[in-house]
Amino acid sequence: MSVEITRLAVTPKNPNKYATEFDDGEKMTLDAALVADHGLYTGRVLDGGEYEALKKDAGLHAARARAMRILGRRQMSRREITERLIQKGENEETSHSVADWLVKIGAVNDVEYAASIVRHYGGGGYGLMRIRDELYRRGIEHELWDAALSGIPDMEEAAYKALTAKLRGKRPDRDELGRVTAGLYRRGFSWDEIKAAAERYKSEEMDTDE
Repeated sequence: MSVEITRLAVTPKNPNKYATEFDDGEKMTLDAALVADHGLYTGRVLDGGEYEALKKDAGLHAARARAMRILGRRQMSRREITERLIQKGENEETSHSVADWLVKIGAVNDVEYAASIVRHYGGGGYGLMRIRDELYRRGIEHELWDAALSGIPDMEEAAYKALTAKLRGKRPDRDELGRVTAGLYRRGFSWDEIKAAAERYKSEEMDTDE
């Protein structure tokens, strides 16, 4: 089944976009590059194969533009952007294709993203368990974890800094110390790291007049 382009005009708000109408009632807003690639003009008749190819390319272009808008808000992994596109209504084939394209042009880089996650949480007073949880939650492939975690700070030192920031030189009673150490565990520190931090705090930070 062939279709004819009944209208092809530059949109008022964007000279790189073309409002396109077809005699079957279909309407599309197409990029100038897409118009050029497909050789489109008013009165052009597209056969069935050409029409389907145009619709597929138009959908892909729109999905790429959507992905770039999403990435403009925050960095994402390949898995995250794929899942977000599917949530926004793109089909799986298009979403994976767009994700591949984003990786190819460098807009998505899981190696750099993993390193930034480690820097952010490692420098923000979180322990190894929490950092690993974040890498998993954000869709970083497991084979990238070791390289990213090589830049992690010393966890015993990090636990000690987190503890001192909470206690601020106070001499906590048993209940308060229990609440603080439980909080450190929720932030991803191991009990061994927390115990070492508590012992160090007692010896270095608490006033001992005895």
